[in-house]
Amino acid sequence: MSESKRVLITGIAGGLARRVAQMLFDQGFEIIGVDYRRHDDLPFAAKLYRASYNKTKIEDIYRRHTPTHVMHLGRVGNLKDNIDKRFDLNVMGSRKVLDLSVRYNAKRLVVLSTFHIYGAHPHNHVPIYEDEPLRAGSEFPQIGDAIQLDNQAVTWTYQHPELKTAILRPTNVVGPDVTNAMSSFLRQKRTPVVMGFDPMTQFIHQEDLAESLVRMANCDARGVFNVAGPSPMPWRSALDSIGTQTVPVPASIAHTYLKLAGLVTNTFPPYLIRFFKYPCIISHTKIEEALDWKPKWAAEDAILDTVRGPSRLSSK
Repeated sequence: MSESKRVLITGIAGGLARRVAQMLFDQGFEIIGVDYRRHDDLPFAAKLYRASYNKTKIEDIYRRHTPTHVMHLGRVGNLKDNIDKRFDLNVMGSRKVLDLSVRYNAKRLVVLSTFHIYGAHPHNHVPIYEDEPLRAGSEFPQIGDAIQLDNQAVTWTYQHPELKTAILRPTNVVGPDVTNAMSSFLRQKRTPVVMGFDPMTQFIHQEDLAESLVRMANCDARGVFNVAGPSPMPWRSALDSIGTQTVPVPASIAHTYLKLAGLVTNTFPPYLIRFFKYPCIISHTKIEEALDWKPKWAAEDAILDTVRGPSRLSSK
């Protein structure tokens, strides 16, 4: 008789986490979803909770369900949450998730990080491999909590080998159910471009990322893995493919101009401006070899699908 598989998924209010939950449910997993935000019910059987990852209630959830697998997909990237709250959720909350996963004998932990921690820089190698330095934190404290989250998880893989831990660093995640800064940016009718710059840019569609997360949950691969779509494309070509109107912006005053012109909101991360100037092309060979898998969505198709609107799994 096979052992019951129970997966705890953080960030369950988000479209990506909900898609991962659906795929794991279809494979026979019992789903336990947690988010600090309000969320809708899922269209399949699941136990859902509203709880902060750094509070006592999250331990009660572990004690009640003793998950065999943990998918920590709940990193907070939205700048409308103040820096102290993001630190509590991303750093202290992630530490609690890591601690509880060991204490309650989970067998598999997958942590979703971001390629933004590599930083966009004119001297970046092309491509960037998983063992390269993280440049972003020195210039933009807004990404500091994401770097700490990632570093904690990487350290965890060595300190607790009994908990098989994998950290995924995806490139720009896009798709109809994704509401991150890049996807929201692509949905605008007018999109700024930095004058004199047209960097190569990578995208990963939500379906490809969800599949890589699910495959990772079902294997024993450990360590850090970059995730990206099949091939990069120039930023301006990406915008042309969806027919958006481009607005040239001087590099020296880009972020200030964008806010004054109403082209971005206060929640737009200022470090993203550098990604519209310099490339941050990551290698995805390691994960493809580990999972015997390749992403299916070409960059142009991925961004076209992004502007079409949410599917029924989206909570928002």
